[in-house]
Amino acid sequence: MKSFFNQILSINVSDQSYHVDPIDDSILEKYLGGKGLSTYLLLKYNPPGVDPLGPENRLILATGPVSGTSIWGSCRYGIYTKSPQTGFYSESYSGGTVADYMARTGFDAVIIHGASENPVWLEIFEDGVRFHPAQGLWGSDTYKTEDTVKQLVAEKTPDHPRSGVMVIGPAGENGVAFSVVENDYWRSAGRTGTGAVMGSKRIKAIAFRGSRKKEVADEKVVSEFAKKLAKQGKDDAGVNAYKTMGTTGLVRIMNQTGGFPTRYWQKGTFENWENISADALHERCEVKPKACLKCFIACGRLSTVKQGRHAGLKIEGPEYETIYAFGGLCEVDGIEEIMYLNDICDRLGMDTISAGNLVAFAIEASRQGRIDLKIDYGHVDAIAGLLKDMAYRKGVGETLARGIKAAAEEWGMEDQAIHVKGLEPAGYDPRVLKGMGLAYGTSDRGACHLRATFYKPELTGMVDPDQIKGKAAVFIEWEDRLTFFDTLILCRFYRDLYQWEELATIVEGATGLKLSADDMRSIAASVTDNTRRFNIREGLQIEDDRLPKRFHSEALESGKIITQDDMEIMLKEYYRCRGWDEKGIPPENPRHFF
Repeated sequence: MKSFFNQILSINVSDQSYHVDPIDDSILEKYLGGKGLSTYLLLKYNPPGVDPLGPENRLILATGPVSGTSIWGSCRYGIYTKSPQTGFYSESYSGGTVADYMARTGFDAVIIHGASENPVWLEIFEDGVRFHPAQGLWGSDTYKTEDTVKQLVAEKTPDHPRSGVMVIGPAGENGVAFSVVENDYWRSAGRTGTGAVMGSKRIKAIAFRGSRKKEVADEKVVSEFAKKLAKQGKDDAGVNAYKTMGTTGLVRIMNQTGGFPTRYWQKGTFENWENISADALHERCEVKPKACLKCFIACGRLSTVKQGRHAGLKIEGPEYETIYAFGGLCEVDGIEEIMYLNDICDRLGMDTISAGNLVAFAIEASRQGRIDLKIDYGHVDAIAGLLKDMAYRKGVGETLARGIKAAAEEWGMEDQAIHVKGLEPAGYDPRVLKGMGLAYGTSDRGACHLRATFYKPELTGMVDPDQIKGKAAVFIEWEDRLTFFDTLILCRFYRDLYQWEELATIVEGATGLKLSADDMRSIAASVTDNTRRFNIREGLQIEDDRLPKRFHSEALESGKIITQDDMEIMLKEYYRCRGWDEKGIPPENPRHFF
């Protein structure tokens, strides 16, 4: 099929071997690429009940059919595996430049299994794989590792000196359950512990290079669509908002809404939120918009601290989620200090959402006398020290490195811990945005905000945030479209620009397939069914779709709460609309109701 190479690269790290397998058009037509193809491969090749950090757990790297084309928002790759953080389905995506280099290798997906005896880094190119020793890189931070590997590739292959490189930091090496895979310094496949899986295989980095070019079905359709969209984007309010403020503009919105998680989910507003807002970032730092390759939105903030103890510190960010995790949950009162903590996590290779949640959880444990640790809300240096202890698994950090479920059980705080399936929520309190409660509960990877980005319609008034009955059907419409995004691997921030009609144009121009909205929704539904089947195979119970008890028993300052009945109504409607049974189990023969 056009826009695919019809090739899967399989790598056995244990014996440093590899082989290339064909992938039939019938599979690609059914699932496309990205999440669709990778979930199919996980179900086929991953042994049921496999240890997430064991050698037989597959780590799948994939692009989509539009990767390597001129489609805006297409320079993203996905990583799929079984999560060491949740024990369930793991997917994580990253932007930057790497996806374009991955596409040039000529493989639609890479399946990695086994574990090397000694640290290695992999070089993947058109003809296969080279295995390089990485003992000298083991222990290095992410920035140094990326620089070194890029330099080595340039020296070894002067005819193809440029490469895209993904790396792990010390947290991934040490099996921290929420460690990430990073690229382009600040871009992360940031949730569910993909870095720990890569580290368990003793892979420090993977470099991609090549010169293969995809053959799309209709180059004219693709190029004209890209030109039209770029013109449309110039006057789009949402695009301009991201260009101006990035995701940091949400700090004001969520505090004014009363759903900005604060003091480990006890409050919905942070008293000094102005100090960690978009305005604070742009006043106290030199900020330049920064875009991924093939993106005109430029949501990234390349920020440099102007003065104070962190003067000269430069990062891309902080993003809203990092600000909420450290500024809200941990009550760190200062954008520069949040940038400092962000930089520590990036260098060590840890997810800032989970890290911030775990620090705030440890603060509560300390205040309650459950652990012996001198730390409190707003104590930046103590927080920084704990982050390092997590990465190197020292002291209290050893417990936290195993994730929120392990820490809550060890400290007798299960009723206080905020997570779904072992993954902590993002910065949208479901007591205010009820649809986010459904999103957190039903997400295949745990309490995720990105599978449907349902905060958008609830915040903008497209959907009443307090609505309960009938909400599941509206939610599924969003979830299906964004799941389809993941089969192409498109950036979430193009969600307003890419409705079903635009997606149909993209698919036809790239692959030649002529799909209706119902066709695309059927593909998305089948992918959702497959991820559910994977989770059920790994032990998922219906109780795992429930929210933490505190969301039902503790109201926010505004009096807002989400009741158990609210959640049950939405879940039952969701299962029914998905065509699943009352226990949330998909039918053996895939079907879907619109």
